[in-house]
Amino acid sequence: MILIGLSGIIGGVVGLVISLFEQAIQLIGAFRLDLFAGSELNPVLVIAGAALVGAAMTAFGFWLTARFAPEAAGSGIPHLEGALDGLHHIRWRRVLPIKFIAGAFTISSGMILGREGPSIQIGGSVGNMFAGSAKRYQHATHILTASGAAAGLAAAFNAPLAGILFVIEEMRPQFRYNITSFKCVTVASAVATIVMRALHGQDAVMDVPHFDVPSLVSLSFFLFLGIIFGIVGVYFNKWILYTTDKVSQMQASKVSRVVITGALFGAVFAMLQQFSPSLTGGGIELITELFLHPTTWGILLLIFALRLFATIACFASAAPGGVFAPMLALGTLLGLAYGNFMAIYFPDLIPQPGIFAIAGMGALFAATVRAPVTGIILVVEMTDNYQLILPLLVTCMGATLIAQILKGKPLYSELLKQSLRNNPEIKRQANEAKEAKEAKEES
Repeated sequence: MILIGLSGIIGGVVGLVISLFEQAIQLIGAFRLDLFAGSELNPVLVIAGAALVGAAMTAFGFWLTARFAPEAAGSGIPHLEGALDGLHHIRWRRVLPIKFIAGAFTISSGMILGREGPSIQIGGSVGNMFAGSAKRYQHATHILTASGAAAGLAAAFNAPLAGILFVIEEMRPQFRYNITSFKCVTVASAVATIVMRALHGQDAVMDVPHFDVPSLVSLSFFLFLGIIFGIVGVYFNKWILYTTDKVSQMQASKVSRVVITGALFGAVFAMLQQFSPSLTGGGIELITELFLHPTTWGILLLIFALRLFATIACFASAAPGGVFAPMLALGTLLGLAYGNFMAIYFPDLIPQPGIFAIAGMGALFAATVRAPVTGIILVVEMTDNYQLILPLLVTCMGATLIAQILKGKPLYSELLKQSLRNNPEIKRQANEAKEAKEAKEES
């Protein structure tokens, strides 16, 4: 009961912290955009000023991360999985403030980053912080860290079931499943969601239409869409891993190079936001915009291709931000393009092309993260389209099976392996943990 009670407290704290994190992102982003809004300056000076502000914001976030908590780079999920697997410990005193501050500055800069990865790492760090008071209980650190991670995702997306499933399904190699750990994860996710809804309301994260249940005959179209996403997901992961590895080698853990990388990305995406907002930002606003103002499948494919490479570049830069929301935006773009195209030739079978956008969100997540059930539940909770579980199931399972057939690897487990090779600090901690484990076994 002590661990369950602590999990409830952790959920409440995580819900509050993630709420503040979201508000910080919105406030900093609004300040940046309003700084030159309505200015009578020469347009060239406005663009140059926006680029300088964006560069300064991201350079600051990258510097904080590289200087004080290198493990806070990227989404933070692989680091958390490594901690649950006993490969290294969580320095929560560093990770918590650095991830919060650096993440807020980089995510609000216009780069294609999401807040869910940082929210999960922040949540896991909060859980690890409380675990110090419960060390006398078996596996307390492991259970409370996992509970905090689940609460982080639940609070970030107002999706309590997805938070629970993410820990159980995605972190299954590391998560020690038993009745107590399951109860703790469930309680933490529920409390975090209650706190978030009390502060921000109970509406779904995405304001999208509610669709009718598609006919059973049309399920073959969803299966084919899943096959497409299975192929896309495999190559998305390969490109992410390749570019991340190359950037890591280029930076060579040198703070100056990391800061320069951040400044360049901040300047480019701040300027890009002046001309084409659809190619910047995490993607949640873009998803809503696509449903409110639909466009042709050709334009959707073009935006998809451009955001695909921009997403890979932003994530590979090691910015303290996540890739969940950008992946959902990519899934929406490709799914909606597919639905609009098929509706031209099969109007009777596809009266609502937007359904394929909903299915696409879950399919790309399933193919890349290799957690199809989490993807399904995450999407229905975020869009409030629970009636679309069957087409989502068909699409996500199709994507997952194709990814397995093509021998694609789950994104976060591969990123963890990569970080153990490339990050000196994480490598050092992993070696220390291994030596400690061997010494304990010998004794």
